[in-house]
Amino acid sequence: MANPVTSACGVILAVMVMMVFAQRRGQEVKPKSRPLLTDYLFQERLQSQRAGRSSQRETHLQYEQMGSDAILRCGSVDQDAAVTWAVNGTDIENPHLNGSFLVLHNVNLSHSGLYSCFQGSSSKLLHQTNLRVGNPPREPVLMCRSNNYPASFYCSWHLPFPTFIPNSFNISVMHDSKQLYCEKDPFPKNRCHIKYSRLFSTQKYQVTVVATNALGKNSTTISFDEFSIVKPDPPENVVAKLVHNNPRRLEVTWQIPSSWPDPDSFPLKFFLRYRPLILDQWQHVELSEGTSHTITDAYAGKEYIIQVAAKDYEIGTWSDWSVAAYATPWTEEPKYITTESQKTETTTRITTTTTTTYVALSSTKDCDPASVRGSAVRVSWLPALLLAPVGILLM
Repeated sequence: MANPVTSACGVILAVMVMMVFAQRRGQEVKPKSRPLLTDYLFQERLQSQRAGRSSQRETHLQYEQMGSDAILRCGSVDQDAAVTWAVNGTDIENPHLNGSFLVLHNVNLSHSGLYSCFQGSSSKLLHQTNLRVGNPPREPVLMCRSNNYPASFYCSWHLPFPTFIPNSFNISVMHDSKQLYCEKDPFPKNRCHIKYSRLFSTQKYQVTVVATNALGKNSTTISFDEFSIVKPDPPENVVAKLVHNNPRRLEVTWQIPSSWPDPDSFPLKFFLRYRPLILDQWQHVELSEGTSHTITDAYAGKEYIIQVAAKDYEIGTWSDWSVAAYATPWTEEPKYITTESQKTETTTRITTTTTTTYVALSSTKDCDPASVRGSAVRVSWLPALLLAPVGILLM
């Protein structure tokens, strides 16, 4: 026969296990139910709200020039249809409508945006227009230069004023009735390189660049011979150093620009300028050869700025100035020297101190103990002289 106490304990233990299991299961199931349902309903409601004005149609791209009047059509909807308009998701208050057309007067950059038209006052989207406001291009600025003669030359271009809308450029290069290939650079993007078709040619090169955008186009053409555009890059690694024990000299060195391909066949000459920082006037030296120069007329102890430019020995123009170098001529380290004025000042101080000491000693003469004793001796004889006759009479 089973022990009643043991059976009761087993039943109680089983009930406690079942209660703990049920409690844990409830804790695991509870957070999964309501939040998931809530998230689902929220997403479903949000999608239903967006569906009324979601863009399921192809957006029309429209460009207008600044200062003009823009007319935006509601797609293929009849002009007399009742529509409402919104820009960038915001309803347009008091729109100027011509039937279903939206009219914008004297447009500017602030009018650019996504315009949407809806059927009546409902949220049914009928059409969307992406309006871009800008300007047609002005004449491009075009420049050609050869910094690595005789290998090639490059041309670069840009617009003098922004158009605020996308632009495209087309460049053509002609020489002796032959079109040359212009290889575009990855950076900067508005530049390309052209190889010389024939050296020492007397025929001019002609370069044309055409700028185009949705509102118009413009072009620029230049012509030149191969010598006139030769312009080296500035000299590199310009260094200026002082000359020891010489307070008026500076030694300047530099290197030929690395982009110049053949300095032996096409040598460069150089132009050096320098000035102390305390003055505004430059001094210049033109050098027909070499990559160094010694300045011999510098001001001692004054910091100098030095720059160098380069040019082909016979053709082209001078380069831009190099990166500036700075240097100060040598100065002797100062030494401590006692001047005559310093010696006189020291002697005066010593004399004044001695005199002061002497005066102090003389001021104590009246208090000399020896003088006081001498006076006391002289005064002691007077009573003796007065008492002497009295003594004689008594005898």
